[in-house]
Amino acid sequence: MPSSRTMLILISAAFIVAVLAVMIYSTMSLPRYSVESCITYNGRTACGTAAGPTREEALRAAATVACSSIAGGMTQSIACGNTEPDSIRWIEE
Repeated sequence: MPSSRTMLILISAAFIVAVLAVMIYSTMSLPRYSVESCITYNGRTACGTAAGPTREEALRAAATVACSSIAGGMTQSIACGNTEPDSIRWIEE
């Protein structure tokens, strides 16, 4: 029967392997789409860059980034996010 010190080493090694496996798995599921979107709202223009697992999620995130600097408050942020972008540029990775 292994000593308590050996068991502690085995448990620690298993924990480290599990943490490394989770880290590797999470980096393999990186976003597939990257986009830059420019929006004009209330006479102000801003561009935002974002990434997401789908085209729609990437566009929504880019709009949120752009609107964060030109809209004030929740109501304006929602209205800005629903504004049609002036330009959309898909970024190759």
